[in-house]
Amino acid sequence: MKVGGFASSEARAEYEVVYERGLAALPAPAGIHDVETAFGVARVYRFGQPGRTPIVLLPGRAGTAVMWEPNLTALLGHGEVYAVDLIGEPGRSEQTAPIRDGVDQAAWLNTVLAELDLAAVHLIGYSFGGWLAANLAARAPERLRSLTLIDPVLTFGGLTAGLVVRATLTAIPGINRWARPSFLHWISGGAEVDTTDPVARVIDEGMRTYRIALPSPRLITDAQLRSLRMPVLALIAGRSVIHHPDRAAARARELLPRGQVELWPSATHSIAGEAADEVNARILAFLAAEETPS
Repeated sequence: MKVGGFASSEARAEYEVVYERGLAALPAPAGIHDVETAFGVARVYRFGQPGRTPIVLLPGRAGTAVMWEPNLTALLGHGEVYAVDLIGEPGRSEQTAPIRDGVDQAAWLNTVLAELDLAAVHLIGYSFGGWLAANLAARAPERLRSLTLIDPVLTFGGLTAGLVVRATLTAIPGINRWARPSFLHWISGGAEVDTTDPVARVIDEGMRTYRIALPSPRLITDAQLRSLRMPVLALIAGRSVIHHPDRAAARARELLPRGQVELWPSATHSIAGEAADEVNARILAFLAAEETPS
C-alpha cells in the first residue's frame, strides 16, 4: 500500500506559499505541536488559553487548519482550540505508513489526543473531518465530551453519484485543471469561488499538488451511530450534494441516542463558511449547554 505525498518537491514548494498565506489569515497560534504516531507526524496548532473543555477541529478534505478561518475566532470565545492537519492529506502533517481502514484512522487520531494529554474534548468535524470524528467517537468514546458534525461525509448517508464522478475527475491528470474549480463551484451550490479566499486557495492548491493514498471511508453503521452516547450536534446542509440531506437527517434522528439534528434548508456543503455567524453561534450554544452542570 502507498502513502500520500506531494507530487514533487516543486509542487510542495508551490503549495507551501499558498499554505503560509492561509495560515496568516488565522489568529496567531499559542503553540505548534508535531505529534508522532504509527502512521506519521500530525501537525496540530493550538490557539487560545486553557480553561473550559478544549475544542479539537478536524477539517474537510485538503482543508487543513486553514479551513477554520471563518470559525476559529468565534470558537476561541469558548476557550482553547486545537486544529489538526490530517495525516495523509496536504498540509504540514507527514504520512509515513499506509492507513488501511477506519481502525487505523482512529488509531492515529487517538494517539494525537493522548500525546497532547487531551482526556476528553469537544470534537468538531467538517465534511470528511466529520467522518473522522464520528469514526473516532465510535471506537474511542472516552476521548469525547461532545461531538459536533458539520455536513459530514459518509456518516448519515452514502455518497451521491455526482460527487463520486466529480471527485474522480479532479484526480485525473490533464482533466483536473478545469475539474478542480468546477468541483469547488458545484459543491458550493453554484456560488462563484473567490480565488483570493485563503480557504479556497489552500483547498485547490492541495488538490493540485498532493496525491492522497487513503482508503475510501465506509459508511458509519447503524450500530456505531447507536453507540454514540455523548451529546451530538449534527448540522446538515439542505442543499448539500455529498448525500441526500433529508434522508441523512432522518437517519441521524432515528439512530443517535443524544442527537440534536438540524437540517438547514438553504445551506450548501460550504455551510461553515457561507453561514459562519449562524454556525458559530449554534456550536457555541451547544458547547455552553454541555459545560453547564445539570
